[in-house]
Amino acid sequence: MTETAVSQPTAGGPLGAFSSVEDVEQQLRAANYLPNRRIASAVYLADQLGKPVLIEGPAGTGKTELARTTASILGAKLIRLQCYEGLDEAKALYEWDYRKQLLRIQVGREAVSAATAGDISWDTVEEDIFSEEFLLARPLLQAISADEPVVLLIDEVDRIEVETEALLLEILSEYQVSIPELGTVVAKRRPPVFLTSNNTRELSEALKRRCLYLHIDYPTIEREREIVLARVPNISEDLTEKITSIVRSLRMLDLKKKPSVSETLDWARTLMLLGAENVDNDLLSDTLNVLLKHQTDIELALAEIVGSGPGIGRN
Repeated sequence: MTETAVSQPTAGGPLGAFSSVEDVEQQLRAANYLPNRRIASAVYLADQLGKPVLIEGPAGTGKTELARTTASILGAKLIRLQCYEGLDEAKALYEWDYRKQLLRIQVGREAVSAATAGDISWDTVEEDIFSEEFLLARPLLQAISADEPVVLLIDEVDRIEVETEALLLEILSEYQVSIPELGTVVAKRRPPVFLTSNNTRELSEALKRRCLYLHIDYPTIEREREIVLARVPNISEDLTEKITSIVRSLRMLDLKKKPSVSETLDWARTLMLLGAENVDNDLLSDTLNVLLKHQTDIELALAEIVGSGPGIGRN
């Protein structure tokens, strides 16, 4: 079968969705994502250069949320490829709907064998079952072939094998996919792409070369206060200050998993539900499991923070 292009290529390049770094920062803030200058700069440059953004950093620091918020700002659909060990081309790119193909083959065989089959032949059936009607597009192909604006999120890319990373590298280099039975699908527009990594393994230099690099660490205490005030309705500044101070103290301990920003927000909402106006040792002990998810971490925090003073909530 001769290959033909399913989609005609159009010029790539900048989306031009943002006029400046300041414009990015303002729009993200308006959408309740509070960026620092580095984050806003990375989004702006990715927009202007038409390059993917590789975001590394601890879990729960806003990497995935940045992609979601950017999609919301652009009025684009977010297409997410959740990476995991064992992810292969069929789940990331495309596969054929085998059940539907088998049904079509059965119908075709009956038609071919019937006296009224006419010009129906096996070649006709074979050509039919390898048409777009029988193709199951997975996230990468969905993003490339989309007619509507989309943002592609490749989440936790460090969890996939090197072979699958090579597939991503090929896609991000050409923004096209070759399907032997159909032809070449070329992106009509280069979608904004965000890749996130929790640093569980080192990514290839080739993949990093094709991306703008952004590291999102735990926020400063001032920025985390701002995030809590923006995301938790009706919380007081005094309680917010106490929450972020305690979280900062916890992150300084030698924990298996330090509390993330999302866990800070969960804890703030928990305290609001409990009607707390301050955080004393008893309340901290009772709710520490919202912030910490390992018993050894909880025990260390109780010993180092709760057990270190006469009252953590008393100033």
